[in-house]
Amino acid sequence: MFERTLVAGWGDMDFNAHMRNTAYLDKSADVRMMYFAEHGFPMSEFARLQLGPVVMRDQIDYFRECRLLDEIRVTLALAGLSEDGSRMTLRNEFHRDGQLCARVTSTVGWFDLRQRKLIVPPPELAALLRALDRSEDFAVLPGSAR
Repeated sequence: MFERTLVAGWGDMDFNAHMRNTAYLDKSADVRMMYFAEHGFPMSEFARLQLGPVVMRDQIDYFRECRLLDEIRVTLALAGLSEDGSRMTLRNEFHRDGQLCARVTSTVGWFDLRQRKLIVPPPELAALLRALDRSEDFAVLPGSAR
C-alpha cells in the first residue's frame, strides 16, 4: 500500500479548529502525485508530455477530526480503472493514531493539454495505475477517452 505521513498544518484548518474539507482534497492530490513522481513520472515528465490528471468527481466521507499539527497517514489505492486506463477511481484514506478519519474517493481522467480533451495515457502510466493496491470495492470502469 502506498502511503505517506503528513501533518495537518495551520493553513489546513477551518473556523471549527479541524482540517477543512479542501485540505483533504489537496493532501489527496499531493499523495497521488508523490506516487507518480516516485515511480518515474515526476511533474517534469507530465509537463514534457503535456498531460495531466483531471478530477471529474470527488467524494469525502468523514469519521474523526484531524486537528492542528496532527500527524496523519494518507494511503492511496485504486478503487476503479477502465481497461484502457483512461478513467480511474482513486481512494485516499486518512488515519490518525491508527483510526480512520476520512476517505476521499475521486474519479479521474487523463487530459491532453494540447488537444484539450480526455485521452488514453501512455502505456507506462497505465501500468503504474495497474500496479496500485486495489480497494475491496474495486470496479472496472468505462473509458473516458474521446
